[in-house]
Amino acid sequence: MTTSNLLQCYFFIVFRLLVLLLSATILTVMPTLTEEQIKEIADQLDCGFRSFWHKMTGELLFVPDLNNIPLSDAEFFEDDLEKLDNNFGDYIEIEKPNSSDSFKIMANFTEQLNDNDKIKNELINALNKKKPFREFKFIIDNHGLYRQQWFDFKNAQLKQWVSDKFHEATYDDRENGRS
Repeated sequence: MTTSNLLQCYFFIVFRLLVLLLSATILTVMPTLTEEQIKEIADQLDCGFRSFWHKMTGELLFVPDLNNIPLSDAEFFEDDLEKLDNNFGDYIEIEKPNSSDSFKIMANFTEQLNDNDKIKNELINALNKKKPFREFKFIIDNHGLYRQQWFDFKNAQLKQWVSDKFHEATYDDRENGRS
């Protein structure tokens, strides 16, 4: 092997090490969600807000879904909406569960109830009706003990949803070289 070939190999190895080191540094620089942020995002999603997390600072922004609110109410969120418009690539959106995912949460809650509980059959029937969300809510709202169990279950599921979606989004960003 010539000196020229050795130098090329040496520079190639050094270059690869630098790339690995830089990649590891980028992966450790990106902040992560705290438990408090996970809870806050889950709560805001449950209230119908869109949730955004800034990739470098960890700042959270919550804005209403403009498709679901009167435009007159959007003025209260102008600063945050403008911040998002100007720097959208700096944020990761944690989207709310779609209706299919929300239905699964209701079904999972129903499934984990004791088979001897009368409400379990009522909820199964509600989930099989034409308007399952409305029917499920009506039954839950009229069963005090189970109502709180439902809220606790749904909250835990939403927090897990946020954590999972956050990790998916940050993994996708890292895989695509956008950190």
